[in-house]
Amino acid sequence: MQEAEERHPFLEGLSRHRGAAPTILVIFGASGDLTARKLIPALFNLGLDSLLPSDFHLIGFGRKPIEDEAFRKIARESIEEFSRRPMDEELWGDIEPGIHYHSGGYDEAEVYRSLEKKIKGIESSAGREMQLVFYISTPPTVFEPIIENLGASGLSTHLVDGKPGAKVIIEKPFGRDLESARRLNQVIGRNFDESQVYRIDHYLGKETVQNLLVARFANAIFEPIWNREFVDCVQITVAESVGVGSRGGYYDESGALRDMIQNHTMQLLSLIAMEPPVSLDPESIRDEKVKVLKGIQPLALDPADKADVVRARYTEGLMSGKQVPGYLQEKNIPGDSSTETYAAMRLMINNWRWKGVPFYLRSGKRLARRVSEIAIQFKRPPGILFSESKKYDVAHNTLVIQVQPDEGMTLLTNSKVPGLETRTQPVKMHFRYAATFGSNTPEAYERLILDAMIGDSTLFIRGDETEASWKLMTPVLESWKSLGQHGLGAYAAGSWGPAEAERLLGMHGHEWRQTGI
Repeated sequence: MQEAEERHPFLEGLSRHRGAAPTILVIFGASGDLTARKLIPALFNLGLDSLLPSDFHLIGFGRKPIEDEAFRKIARESIEEFSRRPMDEELWGDIEPGIHYHSGGYDEAEVYRSLEKKIKGIESSAGREMQLVFYISTPPTVFEPIIENLGASGLSTHLVDGKPGAKVIIEKPFGRDLESARRLNQVIGRNFDESQVYRIDHYLGKETVQNLLVARFANAIFEPIWNREFVDCVQITVAESVGVGSRGGYYDESGALRDMIQNHTMQLLSLIAMEPPVSLDPESIRDEKVKVLKGIQPLALDPADKADVVRARYTEGLMSGKQVPGYLQEKNIPGDSSTETYAAMRLMINNWRWKGVPFYLRSGKRLARRVSEIAIQFKRPPGILFSESKKYDVAHNTLVIQVQPDEGMTLLTNSKVPGLETRTQPVKMHFRYAATFGSNTPEAYERLILDAMIGDSTLFIRGDETEASWKLMTPVLESWKSLGQHGLGAYAAGSWGPAEAERLLGMHGHEWRQTGI
């Protein structure tokens, strides 16, 4: 592929610092929605930014037989429809000849032997050995056969210049509970070294999430007060306005806890609560994240004894002025379902920094608006000067980190209202990525695919991290399964969730903040 720097001089030198070795990327599940909407457009945009290897090949792997030319046409259509930037004919001319397709069953050993032959043919034509990156973007039911066959065929031990030259990227979910997560990690460990494995959670590729470490550790005004002495509580919200849509059958086997809380939301918590790593080395950062997860105390589950968890599902209601159905009226949802579409919980971290500070997490579908944010609410100052009169409106100082849709940060402070008498009012200081850096920032998958190709595992999840999270969540799932529909609350579509979630905070002297402000 021709070096894109000739067409983009403002990026001169970028690929030399962040460029990858010659690579063959194999996407399992190449005919799926994620490949079309995210992965292929991400590769195209990396090419525009001179960040694809100068020798790059893509092999789509799927059950459905497709000719190379037909797959190239599909890839082009994906770019034209879903890329954040328009088609570049010169770049496409460079990329297109390196796009191939390979069909067969995920559990058929012979198919992997023929895949190996195809890879060797590409290497022979290129006149060099190339690193292999296997991207598993399939239903989780076939994760294990794919990984086992990559090992049995020898593809997982592929060498480049005598050194390990194979990597595997695995999409979530990483198991359904602690036992299945451990089993999946054992299968991975039999066939790949942990250094070759990249468990991907696209939330970690979002700019605001990546900025968490910078905000905390590069600003002296924050780190000294980032502890139990000054922080009153932390609230993490991952809210969706959509319902289950066409994913009803899948979602009913999952629910809000598995779909959002165990992965995305816990990742945000670990980055907010972690101790300063000794360096920016990937393992140093991931070590600290695991320590946080291991420090969370077990959740109280008995509803009669102030349980730390709440679950509910949406009923019919109004969204943007339109009536929408309840969860049980959605397609492919059984009438006796006990699956939650909303989950909230109170977590306590037993370490020196956070002892006594509650972390409140919530996530749900059909909520009032789509928003993901982290709010660090600081303690009020002593009530001496501005607490005796209603004219003093003194709010908690709050740092709000917006992850989506409007990425940025807001700091809530108190200010005097202009006038001849002393009145106070909360005011907000805003920072928005789009306003400061422009709106056309790289998408999460661009960063994550590039990091995997160059071998940077900072934004990926380690095996022990998945197990630590599942160890905390599995007792909750088991309790809910035993209870069935008993204790399953309800909330109207278009609201902010069930009354039980308000009581969860209320009995500890807190309330959910109004998100998006």
